[in-house]
Amino acid sequence: MANVFKPIRPKKISEEIVEQIKALISSGDLKPGEKIPSERELAVMLGVSRPSVREAIMVLDAMGLVEARQGGGTYVRSLTSAALNDPLTALVEENPQLLHSLVEVRMGLETWSAYLAAARATDSEIGQMRELLRIMEKQAARGGWDAEVDSQFHYAITAATHNTLQMHVLNTIHSLFHRTIQVALTEFYRKAGMVELLLAQHAAIFAAIAEKNPEKAREAMYRHIALVEEKMAQLQAESAAP
Repeated sequence: MANVFKPIRPKKISEEIVEQIKALISSGDLKPGEKIPSERELAVMLGVSRPSVREAIMVLDAMGLVEARQGGGTYVRSLTSAALNDPLTALVEENPQLLHSLVEVRMGLETWSAYLAAARATDSEIGQMRELLRIMEKQAARGGWDAEVDSQFHYAITAATHNTLQMHVLNTIHSLFHRTIQVALTEFYRKAGMVELLLAQHAAIFAAIAEKNPEKAREAMYRHIALVEEKMAQLQAESAAP
């Protein structure tokens, strides 16, 4: 028979580093946007030379898995950003009415995220959500919280799903999600009692996740996104009116 086998060669150290970091990205242990340890720190952690680490980072950067920023460290890329982010952003900027469509996307992604987070969140992840909720409570006492804290709370829930692909998808369109939150909050704050209602909804979502009750968490998130969707539909109708 013909020889179909190829000689086995020892792997270079840099190749082993690449495989290990790829596996951590794939498993979600290294999340999109997360800064990885410095070249020096990685060399110490892995027990290898800095040139080997440097070569591995260059390979990962060329593969599009990480982004080495000049003087700012190395970060995990969102794996779907090149395919989705720019076209979606341009589409929504050209047609603001698509913000309502984006809320519908959030409904699908985030209700399922809440369900999975309630089943899978670690104590540390629940603690992070609790801290973000506390920040929102403090800002609410002054009339309302900013959109960044709100979006961080929602992203923390998605991260707690431990679903790598879901994290990358949400991170990719994070700026668009941030936009719907920003628009909704601006409108909600104009109406008396809405700050308290929104805060209560976020607290209910957190409580269900902390109680590890997936169905309750999904229902709480559904009620919250439904309220945002209602506001977006109202804004869309107003903008379309002559």
